[in-house]
Amino acid sequence: MTRIQHAPGTSSHLTLWLGLLGVVVVGAIVFFIQAREPKQLTGEAAYLKPVPSEAKLRSRLSKEQYHVMRENGTEPLFHNQYFENQSPGLYVDFITGEPLFSSVDKFDGGTGLPSFTKPLSKDHVVLKRDSSFGMERIEIRASKSDSHLGHFFTDGPAPTHERYTVNSAALHFVPVEKLQKEGYGEFLQLFEEKK
Repeated sequence: MTRIQHAPGTSSHLTLWLGLLGVVVVGAIVFFIQAREPKQLTGEAAYLKPVPSEAKLRSRLSKEQYHVMRENGTEPLFHNQYFENQSPGLYVDFITGEPLFSSVDKFDGGTGLPSFTKPLSKDHVVLKRDSSFGMERIEIRASKSDSHLGHFFTDGPAPTHERYTVNSAALHFVPVEKLQKEGYGEFLQLFEEKK
């Protein structure tokens, strides 16, 4: 019977450490290569976040936010976060970060909620018939998160006469000075044109 000879203990420990070091080096190289690749491989904008499950949304959103966005509610009129906001910037979907409206298109619609003459893109909002509470209205929903935003009316200022009345609770405001940092740099031109 042939006996298998094992290497002395020092040599096997050295081999083990060299192997571990090799794995760490290869892992570090792969990490740095991936970190340098563009993040936008899916065609989605870098600022867009996925829509969490309803259970996660219920735990992350305030009661008012959940009521507005998921239960089609309305926040208190004249007493909400962005009604009187006059700062330049973007209003984005609170859940996904999808850019929805610009302060350039914001106006006082007299309703106690932020009002806009148009969305940044009609692809970012969905208009849908709403016959709740015995009224015929047009609801506005965010296209990515399917969140209730508010309602659309045709009594806005000229030339479009459109009014998108939106709940602050469904929005996150990104001031113009933070657009680049938060990944919305492509929208800076909207505010440079108005200077």
